[in-house]
Amino acid sequence: MKRRLILLRHGQTDYNATRRMQGHLDTTLSALGEEQALRAAKGLRGFGIGKIVSSDLSRARRTAEIVAGELGLAFSEDARLRETHLGQWQGKTHEEVDGADATIRAHWRNNAAWAPPEGESRLDVAKRARPVVDELMDSYTDWDDAAVLLVAHGGTISALTSSLLGFAEQQYPLLKGLGNTHTSQLVAMPRYGAQDPGEVQWYLEAWNQGPDAL
Repeated sequence: MKRRLILLRHGQTDYNATRRMQGHLDTTLSALGEEQALRAAKGLRGFGIGKIVSSDLSRARRTAEIVAGELGLAFSEDARLRETHLGQWQGKTHEEVDGADATIRAHWRNNAAWAPPEGESRLDVAKRARPVVDELMDSYTDWDDAAVLLVAHGGTISALTSSLLGFAEQQYPLLKGLGNTHTSQLVAMPRYGAQDPGEVQWYLEAWNQGPDAL
């Protein structure tokens, strides 16, 4: 049994291009983002993807729609795959957040348990998103020797990947800088030496791989 999981970040938005923080704001793909999504879709053709699940935010949902169309598949939505809620930072540029405290974003990036004011931490996001994968492991019977694609957001993908790999809190900051339409790729296989034959372990195959390398 070998199950591949591909986590794809959405295409570029105008907020990405202008370094403005989105979080749960429902932004849309830019023209470049649409092109990126199509290029990613073409790169995903040979992965044996049988199921696609997307965040319900428009930028991820549109990316999933483009990929699903290219692969000839349907897709479903799950709000648990939304981006990190950034609280009072949502809608602000990096410079505006830094203007209040030049060290605060660095503190946030390097402390998985810390959340922006009225927002979520990466640990919160991992706790929210992890059940999506766990439920699919139990319910999606055609996953063996195939792939599932989740279309989501940079912060969510980082947190979820860290959780699946069993990272300790202090290890979460190791995974960052995921580009638009770049992927995190994992595989689940039976855990070596486990007494329960159904026990699996997740392994990282690729991080921050762009569409041209797929």
